[in-house]
Amino acid sequence: MKIQIYGSGCDKCKQLAANVDAAAKKLGLEFELEKVTDINAITDAGIMMTPALGINGKVLCTGKLLSPDEAEKYRLFRKLSG
Repeated sequence: MKIQIYGSGCDKCKQLAANVDAAAKKLGLEFELEKVTDINAITDAGIMMTPALGINGKVLCTGKLLSPDEAEKYRLFRKLSG
């Protein structure tokens, strides 16, 4: 599974990456974490607010800093771990 964190690399983007990484590891998922910082790639993905979370190219959450618990409970994580 490929997890994408979309954003400029600000503190919220870095924290979202850390939180999602922790949640995926807790669930025992095999994943690659990709940080997408190119503004053209972000807008091409239809993202208007960052940070944003994508899994396998599908944008799931925009403009929100998910906690590790929120990320763990996120519907696609649950489906993949399950």
